[in-house]
Amino acid sequence: MFIIFLKFSENKSQAGQYMAGHKSWLQAGFDDGVFLVSGSLQPNQGGGIVAHNTSLIDLQSRIDKDPFVVNNVVTAQIIEITASKADQKLAFLLE
Repeated sequence: MFIIFLKFSENKSQAGQYMAGHKSWLQAGFDDGVFLVSGSLQPNQGGGIVAHNTSLIDLQSRIDKDPFVVNNVVTAQIIEITASKADQKLAFLLE
């Protein structure tokens, strides 16, 4: 499982210009069964994603295609978590 932090960079003001592409990129991650949750980092610091069912290499390749990353609106940090315990509703993350 992975946590991705997409923190705004110096081109934050250009976010609106790439928002449609970023939303399409996010939807593709959900459609592919890789992204579980996405949302905003508060207060107004960027975004975060919880991902699974992928490798670090494949996830990095996916992140590198985000229009926000490509256009330096955000910088991406990926943190890998090896889950060892989960609520029963999230047991699939332990597989």
